[in-house]
Amino acid sequence: MGLTMDPTKMKQLVLSKLKMMSDDIKIFIEKTKLEDILTSPLKYRHQWELMMRNISKGNVCVVGDAFHPMAPDLGQGGCCALEDGVVLARCIFEVLSNEPNKHVKEVNEEEKIEEYKKIENGLRKYVKERKWRSIDISITSYVLGFILQGDLELVAYFRDKVCPTFLSKLLLKKSDFDCGKLQS
Repeated sequence: MGLTMDPTKMKQLVLSKLKMMSDDIKIFIEKTKLEDILTSPLKYRHQWELMMRNISKGNVCVVGDAFHPMAPDLGQGGCCALEDGVVLARCIFEVLSNEPNKHVKEVNEEEKIEEYKKIENGLRKYVKERKWRSIDISITSYVLGFILQGDLELVAYFRDKVCPTFLSKLLLKKSDFDCGKLQS
């Protein structure tokens, strides 16, 4: 049984990585019961799937982790999902904002088709705005994970000697994204 499937080995690994941490932090891991440790391997999804395929079709669109799956190494997964929500809301609002509120009123078939097309256009705009940002963040996350978790001597040297300065600038740059303004 590999590390990813053995809670005992996983617990030992985590504790070995926390040697320099205070006992207040280590105690949480030490007291965790083995049956409460969930292990599942992270899987990489090739980014060319994002580049080559449609992210939206009709009035359906992929967002969040389905759009930009990434390992937790960069710490941007949740942020990207929030960015998705803001950009998606803005894009849909922009295409529908000229419409008067039609809450429960009767809508004829022609109006339904027109609204469907507007939503489809809003989703296309969303994809256009988010696609390359999502690819960039996902690839950066994968490369960072490879570097931070790599056991090869050259990778470890690069990680320990070169990465700290480089990574601080990279991480600040990746987290600085303007989603645009939401209209009220």
